[in-house]
Amino acid sequence: MMKRVGSAISIAAVVLLGCSLVAAQTPSSAKPIDLAWSARAADSAMAAFPAGDVNPAGAPPRWQYEEGTLLQSIADVWYATGDPKYFTYIKQSVDKLVAKDGSIATYNATGNALDDVLMGRMALLLYGVTQDKRYYIAAKAMRDQLAQQPRTASGGFWHKQRYPDQMWLDGLYMAEPFYAEYAREFQEPKDFDDIAQQFIVSEQHMRDAKTGLLYHGWDESKKQRWADPKTGLSPVFWGRAMGWYAMALVDTLDYVGADQPQRAQLIAILNRLAEAVAKQQDTKSGLWYNVVNLPAAKGNYLETSASGMFVYALAKGVRMGYLPLRYQAVAEKGYKGLLLKEVQTDSKGRVHVAQTVLGVGLGGEPYRDGTLAYYTGVPAAADDAKGYAAFIMASTEIEMMKTARMGRGDTVLMDAWFNSQTRRNAAGQTESFHYKWQDEANSGFSLLGRIFQSYGAHLATLPVAPTRAGLKQAQVYIIVSPDIPSKNPTPHYVQAEDVAPVVEWVKQGGVLLLMSNDRDNTEFTYYNRLADAFGIHFNAVDNNFVHGDHFEDGKLMIPAGNAIFAPKKIYMKDISSITATAPAHSVLQWQDNTVMAVAKVGKGTVLAVVDPWLYNEYMDGRRLPLEFENYPAGKELVRWLIQQVPATAPEKGRSAK
Repeated sequence: MMKRVGSAISIAAVVLLGCSLVAAQTPSSAKPIDLAWSARAADSAMAAFPAGDVNPAGAPPRWQYEEGTLLQSIADVWYATGDPKYFTYIKQSVDKLVAKDGSIATYNATGNALDDVLMGRMALLLYGVTQDKRYYIAAKAMRDQLAQQPRTASGGFWHKQRYPDQMWLDGLYMAEPFYAEYAREFQEPKDFDDIAQQFIVSEQHMRDAKTGLLYHGWDESKKQRWADPKTGLSPVFWGRAMGWYAMALVDTLDYVGADQPQRAQLIAILNRLAEAVAKQQDTKSGLWYNVVNLPAAKGNYLETSASGMFVYALAKGVRMGYLPLRYQAVAEKGYKGLLLKEVQTDSKGRVHVAQTVLGVGLGGEPYRDGTLAYYTGVPAAADDAKGYAAFIMASTEIEMMKTARMGRGDTVLMDAWFNSQTRRNAAGQTESFHYKWQDEANSGFSLLGRIFQSYGAHLATLPVAPTRAGLKQAQVYIIVSPDIPSKNPTPHYVQAEDVAPVVEWVKQGGVLLLMSNDRDNTEFTYYNRLADAFGIHFNAVDNNFVHGDHFEDGKLMIPAGNAIFAPKKIYMKDISSITATAPAHSVLQWQDNTVMAVAKVGKGTVLAVVDPWLYNEYMDGRRLPLEFENYPAGKELVRWLIQQVPATAPEKGRSAK
């Protein structure tokens, strides 16, 4: 027996129900009813599709977009929880397809199917986390396909080799987020012009001037039977096609830097789409129809995957500052509709997602003519991988909505000058790593960065010494474990002239986080030039030493009544200590040693910590036993730091970008 969420629940109550986490980190042993909707649905999807196999029973696994969509949603839950079972599921799913030499037996490059490119995002994720070159080789195969992908005369990618001169909205999600991530990770900035051009061309040719909606397909040659002989457009506004397009925009923007000219163009396209989509939301249910603009058409129905995709894109667009706050209410209403109408739970607590339209396309054999009768005639199914994925992604965004307004518009600036280590990537390029936002390996701060983003903050990096101008953009500035010669042959030490602009910035309201390390891994003498200015002195000692995997030796208990954290068991190994004098004071002790200290200076705040204990190795759940609570402690720390940013009206100075 399956149960729907009760129809009398208010929007606020439904959202709270969907966000009812027992703890910020979701332990694998938690009961289903204790988990957020995103985790409950993810667990159910993983049970329905073991090792990511979304193919019909008896069909062999293959490299394909439905699995890629599902795995992307599971990755979002891993980022939001730090529970290793989600990463393990992704890795097992990809490893069944990618050989040890990086080859993919079920991938056919000659088909030039944009659908196949989507799984490249998972190859990039696994390469980033593990630094295993085979995943880079798999990802590069997708990038090589794009390099020779046939194009329309206007420069848009063909959807597939067998669909000449055709662009489909689906293809933007299949290719562009991967293309953008690859371009950022492997230093191909010129590609962002081409990435933006794919969105620009599709909007120019596929957007209806009257409604603002986008048609599913466009045949530039105008030869297809489904294509209008004058415009080349398919005749229907299909919901999931625009859902793919909306998700493609918000996910691609993750990799387009604030200083890149294409960013403004993509945000403008997203805003036009959001306005058009919001107007088509069903006023009663909050959902969207399969054919979005014809709710009364015979056979038309409210459809789950498009609705989930719109909720995800609108909520993420608001959180990341791409869209105005008014779209938050649209997303909330849509999510309420999903919970009330399309989501069910069975007697075992397993989540089921109903009413997902099956595969839809244009042309091919048998021929799909793109008429209204064709789209409304495609049946909907329950527990389809695309429906699960859309609901999971919508859930992760809605669950961040409560925190996303706190840091909206704030910029968190990561130092890349005092700690400026580099390494060679699989492409042979030199890249920055070690306590950096983009570093997804054990050494990186990518998960910490995602937590800041869940609070609505923007991430930035300062690759030069701090100056008044360089700090002006930031509300939070983080310096971690300055280099020593054994870590970096050409370290940049804190100089006397570096101290004054940082002190002045703090006095004006800046929030400074200083993280040290043990004596064998960080520089103390010059670092203390800066720390001493706030009554904080890092001591060059090595405490809480851990041998191998004897993790209990590194435990540190946070007691009740702490100013920053709830009671927690956290992990800090090989730590220094702090001597705090006015205006600084201790906020966390370990065996009579101060391990965290706070100083209030002018309008600003300084927090000093003896260890960079929130890097990925101790946050992502892959190494530490789950009883250590670094991930939820990281959420509490981020919340506290955001709260220290002085409030200014209106909305603490955080207007929509």
